[in-house]
Amino acid sequence: MGTSDNGQSPLGDESLHRERIEYIEQRLASLVAEGADPHAAARSSLAERMAELGVPGVSVAVIEGGQIAWARGYGVVEAGQSERVTPATLFQCASISKPVAAVTALRLVESGVLSLDEDVNERLTSWKIPPITYWNDQGRVEAPPRITVRQLLSHTAGLTVHGFPGYPVGTPLPRLTEILNGEPRANTPPIRVDTLPGVQMRYSGGGYTVLTQLLQDVTGQAFPALARELTLDPLGMNASSFEQPLPPQRARLAARAHRTQRQPVPGGWHIYPELAPDGLWAPPSDLARFALGLQAALRGEPGAILSAATVREMMTAQATEQGVDAVGLGVFLSGEGETARFAHSGGNAGFSCQLVAYQRRGQGAVVMTNSDDGWFVILELCNTIAEAYGWPDYQPFRLSGAWEIPDDAMAAAIVGTYADSAGRRCVIEADGDAFWLKLGEQPPLPLEHDVTTSFTVEGVAASVRFVVGASGAVSALMLRQNGRDITLSRQADMPAERPR
Repeated sequence: MGTSDNGQSPLGDESLHRERIEYIEQRLASLVAEGADPHAAARSSLAERMAELGVPGVSVAVIEGGQIAWARGYGVVEAGQSERVTPATLFQCASISKPVAAVTALRLVESGVLSLDEDVNERLTSWKIPPITYWNDQGRVEAPPRITVRQLLSHTAGLTVHGFPGYPVGTPLPRLTEILNGEPRANTPPIRVDTLPGVQMRYSGGGYTVLTQLLQDVTGQAFPALARELTLDPLGMNASSFEQPLPPQRARLAARAHRTQRQPVPGGWHIYPELAPDGLWAPPSDLARFALGLQAALRGEPGAILSAATVREMMTAQATEQGVDAVGLGVFLSGEGETARFAHSGGNAGFSCQLVAYQRRGQGAVVMTNSDDGWFVILELCNTIAEAYGWPDYQPFRLSGAWEIPDDAMAAAIVGTYADSAGRRCVIEADGDAFWLKLGEQPPLPLEHDVTTSFTVEGVAASVRFVVGASGAVSALMLRQNGRDITLSRQADMPAERPR
């Protein structure tokens, strides 16, 4: 049984939801495959699923009737220890940091400090987005890109670096400009424009790192303090913080991170100095307050965090990409009309989380876990909450070969050896946040991550897609080249090899 909200914030009467809470806790619906009848899903208790999947702790907040209906914690803060998760326990929000950072930026747009469509290089002072370079008859040419706040928020700026692995506790932390430049203390490549800006959506934590620097440059404030002043405090997100590292008084309330199979992250968690893309700590109730704030703004309520016009802009599709939802300004969008929804997922090292809410209905949910293995618990909880509360036009998560694996769970999901009956064999290995493919005796080649379980093989005209089986684990690799797919099955008994 979970621990209920400690009364730190206004909530609905939980007693009105007792039957639905019990239904969710005891009748959790497993994911079904694409095309299968969702009513045929296997049912089990949340506690059973947490044990099966190796998830130490889960925390949930549910929005109903325009308020936080209830919030509960389940399991433990650290595997093998007795401290229980409560609704006050802090989790890393990972990429759910992005919509919170987007609101902070949009508040500066509303105040006239920024414009959505100005060239950010004209406002950056500590660092500039480097030019696109090419060669012609006169030699090396530099073409400064024109990148806007709108493009940073909607992942359409053409900037590199999908996500960040974080830094182990005790590691010397790079300055933000060192991360942007990919200097030696940073553990990710430099953030650069490598596709035409404004043409297509490509998820970029790098773009939100540029946003961190931009907001600091135009205000002269450190990003954690700015986000608190403009977003966290006005929305009552009093437990939340972008401070990295987390101060000791907040660290005492934090869940410990776990990689796959309940393996604790040394030091408790990783540190994310990029801030805007991944640095927020919060309990689910605070993220629910964030969602309620956007719903209130859309209704045009007095004193809302943003004007209705700005939030409508935030909830307007800026770009779409095959296989993913439309992207707005900081949020992903689905549904339409009265059933339109906004959402964002997050995956840092050892943390997984999901926020989903309706734009015009006072409904939604936030689920957070302290495990890379938390994704199936999260998706099953979202589906069962939607079922219990009758969310209209809600499309449940399903098992699919195109199911997206969050960045920092990717290594645990795909690294290994794959082979087929013809004797072809390849190895997928991770090196930091980079992935490599080694086919037979060929030299290893880097993989460039797309927005789902698909990768491009660098240096050759080939791509790789990982297939998620009915168990929820990656079961196969599909190598496509010259219009032909070759399927290699995952080999559980072959150890992975490190590329040389």
